[in-house]
Amino acid sequence: MPTNILMPALSPTMEKGNLAKWVKKEGDKVAPGDVLAEIETDKATMEVEAVDEGVLAKIVVPEGTQDVPVNQVIAVLATEGEDVKAAGASAGQKAAPSFETRPAAAPQDEGKKQQPAPKSAPHPEEGATAPVSKDKDRGTNRVFASPLAKRLAKETNVDLGRVQGSGPHGRVIARDIETAKSGGALKAPAPPSAAPLAQPQSDDKIRALFEPGSYEVIPHDNIRKIIARRLVEAKTTIPHFYLTVDCDIGKLTAAREEINAAAPKDKDGKPAWKLSVNDFVIKALALALQRVPDANVTWTEGGMLKHKHSDVGVAVSIPGGLITPIVRQAELKSLSVISNEMKDLAARARTRHLKPQEFQGGTTAVSNLGMYGIREFAAVINPPHATILAVGAGEERAVARKGKLELATMMTATLSTDHRAVDGVLGAQLIGAFRALIENPVMMVV
Repeated sequence: MPTNILMPALSPTMEKGNLAKWVKKEGDKVAPGDVLAEIETDKATMEVEAVDEGVLAKIVVPEGTQDVPVNQVIAVLATEGEDVKAAGASAGQKAAPSFETRPAAAPQDEGKKQQPAPKSAPHPEEGATAPVSKDKDRGTNRVFASPLAKRLAKETNVDLGRVQGSGPHGRVIARDIETAKSGGALKAPAPPSAAPLAQPQSDDKIRALFEPGSYEVIPHDNIRKIIARRLVEAKTTIPHFYLTVDCDIGKLTAAREEINAAAPKDKDGKPAWKLSVNDFVIKALALALQRVPDANVTWTEGGMLKHKHSDVGVAVSIPGGLITPIVRQAELKSLSVISNEMKDLAARARTRHLKPQEFQGGTTAVSNLGMYGIREFAAVINPPHATILAVGAGEERAVARKGKLELATMMTATLSTDHRAVDGVLGAQLIGAFRALIENPVMMVV
């Protein structure tokens, strides 16, 4: 029986992928471990290997096809003893794929589980607020009250919705209306309902604002779609607040020059390492999280995840978007190891050859735009992180010291924080620990 080759799920969040290239052709013999195709996910290009031996009877999904759903049949393999032509013909009849667009399932936050609905609502305590139900037909709230209570409330102009019910299961009864008439047992008026969030305009309405022919439509690729979805998730579900400090990096730049000058050379004359300011930033943030462990956390609805290690993601620009490869256990690594590891991760990120475990997870992140001359900015937290550090350019500024103006090399850093997980004081302690380390880099090697 022919074997169907399916579009694999190459990461936990992958729903669709692009079939970038077929390495094998129809009629080619295939052995276990042979690379069949290259798949583009939202973050990387990965190879699909064969697990069975046989002949590639039919390619169902041609290369270059975008948004192929996970578990969709992409090819058919004829195993030993099977007729290749027959296997290919049956595949064309039985396994023809459909690439109609379908709504994607709503993503769930990592660490969250859907809670089962309660089997029955608990009975209110005696004296609790009158129970309110939703009128399905009219969309209004209905208060449980006895007929007599309703009549008395109408006659005395008492707002029935504000009356505390003392009857069975919180039901409003006549004596509650009498009490409310004298101003007792009333709950605070309900706040005005929030206006519904404005829905984004449709593509056609937006395009109608511009003169036809004055623009070019560039379809979104998977990376841009995922970035957009996660940014909306971050800004609508994470209550951000921001803390900014100025750091004197004079000692850091001097130490960096000295360390780079002392780097040993290989036989080709290339230095074993070349530290950047960002390498110091990664190390300092990793150590700061160890000094303030209560900030090294991830928020989930069921409880706080308190991490033992500092896994620092670093934002890397790639064509069409960005990705955050992760330096694992950065607090335990030397600056030279961090530097070389980061160069390797960034190079493979730009060619989309990172493995999922190299860019998923992490406990915090760094975004550095200093090399573009940006003095100061605030970054958006990348779920499931609780913090992200935005780093600006190092530049000479006039600073006041002991009543005198002096020139100093300063760098501004802004910590974006999830207020559910890290409050103001804790955030201040974290960015304070970072500044102490970045201003005294010798403390990173103690």
